Amino acid sequence: MVRKRLNSFRYAFAGLSTLVSSQPNARIHLAATILVIAFAILLNIALWEWAILALAAGMVWTAEALNTALEFLADRVAPEKHELVRKAKDTAAGGVLAAAVAAAAAGLLIFVPHFLLLV
Repeated sequence: MVRKRLNSFRYAFAGLSTLVSSQPNARIHLAATILVIAFAILLNIALWEWAILALAAGMVWTAEALNTALEFLADRVAPEKHELVRKAKDTAAGGVLAAAVAAAAAGLLIFVPHFLLLV
């Protein structure tokens, strides 16, 4: 039982490693996540603001992981060009974009007031 649980975590971390190593956009998300954490620490934001930022970042990472998984699977199942595969990939990418825009909006709503207090 414990071994299965440990293996599931190992597979999950392998998936995150694949995500970051194979996807340029995931590396951008990683840099943005690190930057957000650094600003949040420096600005000493409130706990509820941390919660919103954590949910927003988690939403982006989840969308990016699902998009990447869909792309890998689609490329394996249908390596030739196909209109439905293109639509599926575009739709998944649109989901990542929507999550990233929402996260950016949340970040602006949280950080801008803190930065304005500094000027």
